[in-house]
Amino acid sequence: MPSFTPEYLHKVAVHIYRAKGTPDHEAEIVAAHQIKANLTGHDSHGVIHIPEYVDRINKGHIVPGAPFVVEREAPCTAVINGNWGFGFVVTEQAMRMAIEKAKTHGVAAITIHYQSHIGRLGDYPAMAAQEGMIGMITADSGAGPKAVAPFGGKARRLGTNPICFGMPSDLEGPVLLDMATSAVAAGKISLARNRKEPVPAGWIVDKDGNPTTDPNDYYAGGAILPVGADQGHKGYGLSFMVEVFSGLLTGLGYGIDPKARHNDGCFIAVFNVEHFRPLAEFKKEVSEFAQFVKASPPAAGFTEVLYPGEIEYNNEQRRRKEGIFVEEQTWQEITDLMKELKVENAVGRP
Repeated sequence: MPSFTPEYLHKVAVHIYRAKGTPDHEAEIVAAHQIKANLTGHDSHGVIHIPEYVDRINKGHIVPGAPFVVEREAPCTAVINGNWGFGFVVTEQAMRMAIEKAKTHGVAAITIHYQSHIGRLGDYPAMAAQEGMIGMITADSGAGPKAVAPFGGKARRLGTNPICFGMPSDLEGPVLLDMATSAVAAGKISLARNRKEPVPAGWIVDKDGNPTTDPNDYYAGGAILPVGADQGHKGYGLSFMVEVFSGLLTGLGYGIDPKARHNDGCFIAVFNVEHFRPLAEFKKEVSEFAQFVKASPPAAGFTEVLYPGEIEYNNEQRRRKEGIFVEEQTWQEITDLMKELKVENAVGRP
């Protein structure tokens, strides 16, 4: 697989999105989120999506430069209509709005509907954590195409329905839990297919509900399983609640419309730590708690215990030095796009 610097991949993404009519500042935001996903090791949410986003722009499913509309607002809450703009752009602005509200009122909650894919959730609560606040976000696709079977079922009824929390601390890396409530994010199955690799057992079932490790079975009518393996009822229950927050509370609804455009409904919550206890004390205690947990002797097969978010921090430090690997199929698709959009010369060589 070819390897590239994050700066080069950022440049590639920006030029492609600009060529599709995306305003400069939006192209920068989208590229930054995608490259951050690759840096942290979540390649399923990185540059692999560039061709997909271009296709959605072509279909009118993503509207670059769409207006950010506040439909309802109170001191601690707001309802945002993204008008099918880039989800990265809409959700960033909504998180900033929630942070500003929490600075004054201590807590804030915002819902978002009618926006495109928001990518890796971890970027948004991290914004709150950098401001000394606790951030939370959930996401769901409303009535859009589904990916996950409920516990005990074999047909798709749920999204991958991720949830994320970010905490301020004195640690070098962010304290961040970013997880799908399914066994795996759908993008990781796409990544495995592009790399022609099997997926681990317990991730998916085929169209008849039989366990499988062939990623192609998922695209042939199979489904992803809830997180939790034989305790999948727990992941299923959590997924159900995320869908209520992100699909029903936002007004997107539920169900399956195979022709619906991808629509990430989001629920955002921010808690200003200073309204509960001194921030410095809280950050110190979170750091000490993490070290207390990490002091557990590692179990067989492990070298150390990591706090939530530490593996992503370690990945980022390594990939900034070693570069980002992109599978051949994905890079070929991106190269073809650069040729089609005539941005090869502007991008230049790696």
